[in-house]
Amino acid sequence: MRPTGPLHLGHYHGVLKSWTQLQHSYQCFFCIADLHALSVDQQVGARLGDAVLDVALDWLAAGVSPSSATLFVQSQVPEHAELHLLLSMACPLDWLQRLPSCPPNDALTYGRLGYPLLQAADILLYRAGLVPVGGDQLAHVAFARELAQRFNQHYGCEPDFEAKAEAAILKLGKKTGALYRRLRSAYQLEGDDEALNTARALLKEQQTITLGDRERLFGYLEGGARVLLPEPQALIGDTLRLPGLDGLPMSRSADNAIFLSDSPAVVEEKIQRIAVVADATGEAETCRVWQLRQAYAGAVNGEQIESGCRAAGGDCQTCKAALIETINAELAPLQARGAEYRDNPLLVQRILADGAERARSEARDTLVDVRQALGLNYR
Repeated sequence: MRPTGPLHLGHYHGVLKSWTQLQHSYQCFFCIADLHALSVDQQVGARLGDAVLDVALDWLAAGVSPSSATLFVQSQVPEHAELHLLLSMACPLDWLQRLPSCPPNDALTYGRLGYPLLQAADILLYRAGLVPVGGDQLAHVAFARELAQRFNQHYGCEPDFEAKAEAAILKLGKKTGALYRRLRSAYQLEGDDEALNTARALLKEQQTITLGDRERLFGYLEGGARVLLPEPQALIGDTLRLPGLDGLPMSRSADNAIFLSDSPAVVEEKIQRIAVVADATGEAETCRVWQLRQAYAGAVNGEQIESGCRAAGGDCQTCKAALIETINAELAPLQARGAEYRDNPLLVQRILADGAERARSEARDTLVDVRQALGLNYR
């Protein structure tokens, strides 16, 4: 997530709420992407430090826990930049130019064009299996997947690969090794995708083989190259798309957002100033208050709210009061949790520093293999 300022309810429902659940089921790395911010806005540098702290505070307030996930700042893990450079050697220029995020020529810089490549490095550096994204980011995950595949094909071959893979099978043990061979044959001879997925899951469970052997066996399933960089998949959650105060998507720049740090008085003032269209009284579809209330309601409550909206004949004060109460009730525990961090910025900095060290530990392992594959292991 780029550090561009305080986060709002759209971020909470669209991203953070999902993260607080994922952190208890997966090994999660959450990155404050300050390098990405520089590629989009060259003037952001003067306020970047405050923006990074704002994002970290809002993550912690939302319930992203440093004991359950790794939180860090992108630039504090220099391996991101190194892998970005090394991946660029395998990335065709037209792959970047065809992506929907590619800016017009008059706004094009090297950093902006390479934005998706740096995103791919962010993902592949941790050999991520799943990447939680919204629908608008699917193309970028697909790009990272294609890039990993190309890198593996170009650089994953090693001398005596087949012999090393066969030796790794023996390390699985007699029973597990035989099962691996059957699943590999079922996929390669019959195209059985279920067998491929079962074999991958089997390898992930093994604790008696090295990471290098596991990568060889992943590659041996499908061909003759070691999987240096696993191909990531998109994880699309059931998230809520929250409209802004003007009915458009909630956005910091559009001045239509309710921020996670907004006080009850500020929330009330923002909701009260939502304009009601005079000639649309009782028309729920065009009412911005109803759109926000519906976003918070389930199917049954949504129908009740809509019926009340139509029957009210345009009297929105009751509806606004209920919406204010709902939003303030949601924000109260977040703000209480965030208060201890806002009062102790040194604690937040320590959390980010510890997270960067944990992230670097993972990142270094990946780069050792990448450097070796590229012939950069001179020592």
